[in-house]
Amino acid sequence: MGSLPLHHDSHETTSAHITKSLDPEEFRKQGHMVIDFIADYYQNIEKYPVLSRVQPGYLRKCLPDSAPYDPEPISTILKDVQDHIVPGLTHWQSPNFFAYFSSTASTAGFLGEMLTTGFNVVGFNWISSPAATELENIVMDWLGDMLQLPKSFHFSGNGGGVLHGSTCEAIVCTMAAARDQMLSQIGSENLGKLVVYGSDQTHSTLQKASQILGINTVNFRAIKTTKSTEFALSPEMLRLTISSDLEKGLVPLFVCATMGTTATTAIDPLEALCHVAKEYGVWVHVDAAYAGSACICPEFRHFIDGIEGANSFTFNPHKWLFTGMDCCCLWVKNPSALVLSLSTNPEYLRNTASDSKQVVDYKDWQIALSRRFRALRLWLVLRSYGVANLRNFIRSHVKMAKTFEGLVRMDKRFEIVVPRNFSLVCFRISPLALIRSDEDGEIGMINEVNCKLLEAINTSGKAYMTHAVVGGIFLLRCAIGATLTEEKHIVQAWKVVQDHAQAILNMH
Repeated sequence: MGSLPLHHDSHETTSAHITKSLDPEEFRKQGHMVIDFIADYYQNIEKYPVLSRVQPGYLRKCLPDSAPYDPEPISTILKDVQDHIVPGLTHWQSPNFFAYFSSTASTAGFLGEMLTTGFNVVGFNWISSPAATELENIVMDWLGDMLQLPKSFHFSGNGGGVLHGSTCEAIVCTMAAARDQMLSQIGSENLGKLVVYGSDQTHSTLQKASQILGINTVNFRAIKTTKSTEFALSPEMLRLTISSDLEKGLVPLFVCATMGTTATTAIDPLEALCHVAKEYGVWVHVDAAYAGSACICPEFRHFIDGIEGANSFTFNPHKWLFTGMDCCCLWVKNPSALVLSLSTNPEYLRNTASDSKQVVDYKDWQIALSRRFRALRLWLVLRSYGVANLRNFIRSHVKMAKTFEGLVRMDKRFEIVVPRNFSLVCFRISPLALIRSDEDGEIGMINEVNCKLLEAINTSGKAYMTHAVVGGIFLLRCAIGATLTEEKHIVQAWKVVQDHAQAILNMH
C-alpha cells in the first residue's frame, strides 16, 4: 500500500494516474469481485472467532501513515480487507452471535442497499426525488398495516411515518415536538420545569435525548422496577411520580414506554400507562426497537395493545426484520407537531410542490437535512420475502429460543432469571450450584461466577453473548436472531456454556 510522497509537484499528471471515478464497465467488473468477496465471507463466517481478538490500536500498526498518492487496484484493497479488517470485526452475522440484539441481514437487504447507494439520491424534499418520498409514504403504510396500527398513525388518517437511522434520532424528534408543543402553552421560560419519565430499564437513548433537548438533568425520572412486575414500568408508580412532580411545581412532559427492554425484553403495560399519561397531558412514545418486528405475527400483536393511546411509536427493521443497518421506523399521530419543531425553509429549497402543501418534505420530520433512500431497501425486503416468510423467520428464532430455554431448564445447575417473551433467554448459574454456608456473600459470589462464565464463553470464540444486571442479579443474555442461526448452533452454544460452567464450578 503506497503512501503520499514528501515532495510532489501538484501540476504533475500522467495518464497512468488518471482514473475515472465512475465507469459503468469498471463498476461491473469490480462489483463482481466485491460480491464474490462478501459471498465467500459468508461461506466461511463460522471459521472466525465471533468476538474479535485484536488489541486496541492494532489497525494503525497495519496501515500506512498517509493515504496513497497513486491509485491501487481493488484486488489489493480486498486483500487488505481480508488481512487487516476482517480480524478486527466482531462477526454480527455469525450464526454463533447471541449478543445484544442482532442486526439481521438478508440478500434482499444487500441488494436494496446496492440500489440505494447506486442511485445515491438525497431526498430531503419531494422535488429532490419524488420516488424516494412517495415510496417511503407507501412502505410506512404497508408496515403500519402489517402491525395493525390504528388508522390515526397512517397518512390516510392524518398521521404518518418516516424512516430514521436510529431510535435515538426518533426520540429526539418526538421529544422536541412534545417540548415545543408544551412550551407554546406555558412559555419558553419554563423549559427548566419539564420532566421526562421512563423506567430504570428504559434504553439510555431516552436520557441522551433529554440531555440534547435541554431537559434539566435533575428532571429525568428513571422509575424503579422490580422482579415482581417482571421489571416493567408500573402505571401506579408513574402516577405517584407525576403527582409528586406536580406538587413541586414541575411540568410532566414525556413518557417512554418500552415493548421489549434491552436487558430482559420486559413489556411495559402500554394501555394502562397511556391512561395515566392522558390524565396529565403527557406525550407517550412507545419504543419497540427490537420486539416491534415480532408484532407482525398475530400471536405477538397483543403486546402493543393500547397503542391507540400513544402519540408516537418506533421499531427498528434493522434489528429483526432482515433489512440491515440502518433503519428505524417512526410513526406519529400528529406530523404537524414534528414539522413545527423541525422545519426550516430557506429560499434555495423553495419549490412549487412544497408550497402547495400537497407533498411530504421529510427534511421536516428529522434532525438532518440530507437523507438516504432507506425505503428502497425496506421495499425490497418486504417484496422479496412477503409477510408470510418474514413471520416465519421470526417464529423460527422464537422456536430456537424455546429450545435453548428448555436446555437451560433441564440442567439443574442453571436457572431462567426472567420469563422469556421473544427470542431472548436470560439465564445464569443458579446459586444452588454453589455449596456455600455464608449466605451474606452469596449474591456477590454467584454474580462473580456468572461473570467468569460469560468471559470464558466469549474468549472461546465459539459463541458471543452479553450480560445485564437487573435487581442486583448478573445474568447472561442469549439473544437469538442472526439470519444464519440454525438449531444446531443453539445446541453447540449450550455445549460451550455447559463445558465452561463445569470448569468454573470445579474451582468452587
